[in-house]
Amino acid sequence: MAPCSAAASSPVHHLRVHLLLVYFLALSLVVPSGCSSASGVASRHDYRDALAKSILFFEGQRSGRLPPGQRASWRGDSGVSDGAAAGADLEGGYYDAGDNVKFGFPMAFTATMLAWSVVEFGDSMPPGERRHAAEAVRWATDYLLKTLAHPGVIFVQVGDPWKDHGCWERPEDMDTERTVYNVSAGRPGSDVAGETAAALAAASMVFRDADPEYAETLLASARRAFEFADTYKGAYSDDPDLRAGGCPFYCDFNGYQDELLWGAAWLRRASKDDTFLQYIQNNGKTLGAEDNTNEFGWDNKHAGLNVLVSKEFIEGEALPLQSYKEYADSFICTLIPESSSPHIMYTPGGMIYKPGGSNMQHVTSISFLLLTYAKYLTKSSHTVNCGDISVGPETLQLQAKKQVDYLLGDNPMKMSYMIGYGDRYPQRIHHRASSLPSVKDHPQRIACKEGTPYYNSSSPNPNPLIGAVVGGPGEDDAYEDDRADFRKSEPTTYINAPLVGVLAYFVGNPNPGHTIH
Repeated sequence: MAPCSAAASSPVHHLRVHLLLVYFLALSLVVPSGCSSASGVASRHDYRDALAKSILFFEGQRSGRLPPGQRASWRGDSGVSDGAAAGADLEGGYYDAGDNVKFGFPMAFTATMLAWSVVEFGDSMPPGERRHAAEAVRWATDYLLKTLAHPGVIFVQVGDPWKDHGCWERPEDMDTERTVYNVSAGRPGSDVAGETAAALAAASMVFRDADPEYAETLLASARRAFEFADTYKGAYSDDPDLRAGGCPFYCDFNGYQDELLWGAAWLRRASKDDTFLQYIQNNGKTLGAEDNTNEFGWDNKHAGLNVLVSKEFIEGEALPLQSYKEYADSFICTLIPESSSPHIMYTPGGMIYKPGGSNMQHVTSISFLLLTYAKYLTKSSHTVNCGDISVGPETLQLQAKKQVDYLLGDNPMKMSYMIGYGDRYPQRIHHRASSLPSVKDHPQRIACKEGTPYYNSSSPNPNPLIGAVVGGPGEDDAYEDDRADFRKSEPTTYINAPLVGVLAYFVGNPNPGHTIH
């Protein structure tokens, strides 16, 4: 998509349009489209409570031996011998969603986004939540370091998803084959390796002050992961064996090129090494930096890459990176209904919507980029140029607020899509550990098929997975609270990871447009 360009209109015209955009977005926040408000006043959400719960969610997704301070006390140890089949220690990490498989590609993206949330918005977090967020990052990065521990290979997955999905059992009971998958020189995985590099580099910034030795380990390991990704180019799901294990769940549909640029961008941000700046400049076109889309997630990094890299240009530190600012503007313009760009789809209730299921991943990741780009713009005189209108940071902040408020309850269903937040939220989420009796309450093993009655039950889940955000409603804003409808009712780590940053921002800035910087 070509970058949006500024029209030859006067500064006064730009100012008027900018003020009108802020005004109308503010009105839309008072009474969300498709909803009604009895009071006519914007709802006041407890962003601090939502933030705490969004971080707590990750403790319910932990694999391995749980620490003494485990707060999701209904969970128990699981997957403690993961990796044994390959002679490796792969205990730890996160289950990606409502199953018991550890997929490395989305887990690394989860770690990147958790770390980016802390890097950009950690100062807005209460100290206790900042500490919990760092712990959530470290649970992922400790595991990712293990995936790099054997020379010549990177482990990218633990668990056979087909066999796992054939059972409805607690992670503490699972007895399905814990198949180990890896990439190597002979079967490359630049996508997983590049994302792992990004995750470790971003995380090194989280721990730089509190644990500099660990931060150095992360950064050195990020360099090794990136070198592997760049030396042995290819997508991991192109290999027949890896494709059989990872697809259709986490195939690399978008290609590995964006992960190479993404990994280099994070290494540049974390290390300030000019080598990575040169890599981004020299390889941008050949690796498709201009392939901008209005999507950002575990598979497609282009929009996030452009926002991240544009920071140096916006701050006047790397003028040759101007094209990344233009690509970032192009992405932002697709989110502004008043712009002349092709637009992303919104539901009648105002939620960002993309077909394919698990829609809240788009809501949270795009909201994160809106706020992050707004932060960069606020520290400069730059705006977003969308044809004949110019958009400032306040507009982006209001747009993100509308999305997060929808998620928290300002929607046609008048329900929160975060478990445990508000008075009404989903009760029957698609999640094995949450829907089966806790090992604390039912210590006897529940075998593979013995969990089926719990799956089919219309009763609420016995173990609320506090802080989990479900896939959410469809294009008609409807949500049925059906455990079997995994596209709507299943939570994922990569829905919550960017949401941590979004909520942290609103803890510190509950009223966008009136922010004191």
